[in-house]
Amino acid sequence: AGFINIDCGLKNVSAYQDPTLKMRYSSDDEFVEGGEKHEVLPEFMASTADDNQNTLRSFPDGSRNCYTLPSTPGKKYLLRAIFTYGNYDRLNKTQDGSLFRFGLYVGVNLWDTVDLSNWRTDDAVIKEVLTVATGSSVSVCLVNLGSGIPFISSLELRPLLDTMYPFVNTSVSVSNFIRLRFGNITDYITRYPTDSYDRFWASYSVQKGDLYQYPYISVDTSDNLENLPGNEFKVPSAILQNAMSIDTNNSSITVILASLANKDAKTLKLLPIFHFTELNGSNPNRRFNIYSAGEGLFPGFSPSRLKVDSLYKSGLFKQKGDAYFILNKTADSSLPPLINALEVYALVVMENLTTDSDDVKYMKDVKEQYNLVRTSWNGDPCSPIEYSWKGLTCDYSKSNQIPRIITVNLSSSGLGGGLAISFMNMTSLENLDLSHNNLTGAIPEYQLKSLKVLNLSNNKLDGPIPDSILQRVQAGLLDLRLEGNPICSNKKDTYCLDKTKKRKATPILLIAVIVPVVLISLLVGMCILWKLLWKEKSTYNEDYAIYEEETPLYIDNRRFTYAELKLITNNFQTIVGKGGFGIVYHGILENGDEVAVKVLMETSIAESTDFLPEV
Repeated sequence: AGFINIDCGLKNVSAYQDPTLKMRYSSDDEFVEGGEKHEVLPEFMASTADDNQNTLRSFPDGSRNCYTLPSTPGKKYLLRAIFTYGNYDRLNKTQDGSLFRFGLYVGVNLWDTVDLSNWRTDDAVIKEVLTVATGSSVSVCLVNLGSGIPFISSLELRPLLDTMYPFVNTSVSVSNFIRLRFGNITDYITRYPTDSYDRFWASYSVQKGDLYQYPYISVDTSDNLENLPGNEFKVPSAILQNAMSIDTNNSSITVILASLANKDAKTLKLLPIFHFTELNGSNPNRRFNIYSAGEGLFPGFSPSRLKVDSLYKSGLFKQKGDAYFILNKTADSSLPPLINALEVYALVVMENLTTDSDDVKYMKDVKEQYNLVRTSWNGDPCSPIEYSWKGLTCDYSKSNQIPRIITVNLSSSGLGGGLAISFMNMTSLENLDLSHNNLTGAIPEYQLKSLKVLNLSNNKLDGPIPDSILQRVQAGLLDLRLEGNPICSNKKDTYCLDKTKKRKATPILLIAVIVPVVLISLLVGMCILWKLLWKEKSTYNEDYAIYEEETPLYIDNRRFTYAELKLITNNFQTIVGKGGFGIVYHGILENGDEVAVKVLMETSIAESTDFLPEV
């Protein structure tokens, strides 16, 4: 119930019934974007375990490609991904001696690395993770690590009871390191319908092959089993009705896992779960100690007859150099150890936080509305940082418990139609750039208090500008850009001016004003110096005395800075006339005297000397 079975890369068929599992498998088209469909080579089809391993989807484009599966928030799930290469690309990548590996993520955190280097071409790599969904969907992402093109053969989702695996929560996910059943079991894998949760139980005896022989012995029963109170792992009786023990002349059982799991345990923090039930006669005397890589875990344990007990250390994930366990008979026990089943899980480090769920929802709405197809727009928009969506800026500061989207830049993205209402719901958005598109219609009543820049220039927008936006513009809280829209055809407001051109013209304007002013100051200074020298050498000239009387500027030797001239003329606001060499502005000195200020236009130095007598 609630199973999702996806046959990745399935061609020309929407769904089919698996004849062995009696499960319905569907195409992956509705769960993923991009990728290429392939089939394994015909010579490998017969040897694949299930029909769903005959096809696959590869992802040659993009760093991250994600499947999105529906989920219930807070629900616990088992996710399983299976990878069967089958030499689909005829490159023999698993056998050519090169690295062939890629990353596998659950949500925004690394679940495991899929390593197919030197792997048998027709063998499947199986990855499982137990996780809690934090939203209405859960994503499984393949990440290109530069060592081969990622691909996937099948993807499966299985709901679990909330009470199962109590150490799994929203902060802790675990990947399956190995899951074993013991005894003389001939089936390599036992799964659904034997296990109603479709967990894969591998046969220890099949994996050990010829090594599973005397002194190891198998114990079994057909009696019904029941769980002890508090045991919520729901291991099927059929799995536990078989067990492995050892001849009474021996005292211990050693289970080495690393080679069986084909994984490097040295870098993993592992949590073992032991499942026991006594299958012998009415009053067996069986007691043993359980060690993990030499460290004592459970001393003096005695299994109960036909009652299932599951042992694990809550929250104790240990990093060990070697993954092996020893069950050692105690001195007072008359029977050697016994083991029915074992699960080992590796801690998934949940170091990355998912983007705010509302931001994700609204960005997906925008993506759908504008039919945006971008290779980087897969999975979570902000997390992990190295795979965030191109065109977005996210805030990862500690003030936000989760990443928030603060900038959306979709300039020149070929957008058409109206402005997306979804943007107005993104409460942390500060900068929205939708310029140079083909957007039409009116501007919505965006009431985002956080929005600082709204660039809608060079579109086809018309209609009134909402009052809420104008008020923020007038208050200096919002930089609005609307130039290049029909809405600006008869407007001279600042938000309708081409600010790009205005910025480019600024240096020319400054040069045009500053150079003449500096030139005038130099010429006036030279003129004053020349006249003072001339005055010492000449006799008193009445006309010159009159000239001095009428030009207090020279008598007082007063000079004005450009800033003072701007103040006097109120930023050169009122033109009272134009001369041959410049414009005359009306001005008022600080004492109230009215003056005329003539500014030399950019010209030659020769003409500037003719300008001085007019000043």
